[in-house]
Amino acid sequence: MGARRKARVCALQMLFQFDVTQPRIDELTQMYWEAFGEEFGEVDEEFANRLALGAVSHIDTIDELIKKRAENWRISRMAIVDRNLLRLAVYEFLYEAETPKTVIINEALEIARRFSTFEATQFINGILDAIKRDLDDPQSVSSATNAKST
Repeated sequence: MGARRKARVCALQMLFQFDVTQPRIDELTQMYWEAFGEEFGEVDEEFANRLALGAVSHIDTIDELIKKRAENWRISRMAIVDRNLLRLAVYEFLYEAETPKTVIINEALEIARRFSTFEATQFINGILDAIKRDLDDPQSVSSATNAKST
């Protein structure tokens, strides 16, 4: 597993921790690295922290994009791993522009294969692909830009 994927896995675990225990944002990364820092070996901690903290700080915007494409699914009813993988990927779509969206989707699916179910990978793929199309659509650019500024 490459350093960036390891960082994404760490960020996913931080988001899981945030979702379950709701620690103060300033404690989230510190608690995580103290508990699990040595488990992954060489990992890009700065990237992992940026992903996790960024997703948490933009969670309302991210969740709105997910809700638009998760027909008949409330975010609160999704499996914790699945909803946080979606949040992580959508954060990257919006705020980590140097990574191509197809790469972000592939990374999310690889992580889902490891931590979730086969059905979840299909679910995640469908939602992320739809959000990617929305963001790539010139009509949606202004709404995505508005989402970034909020």
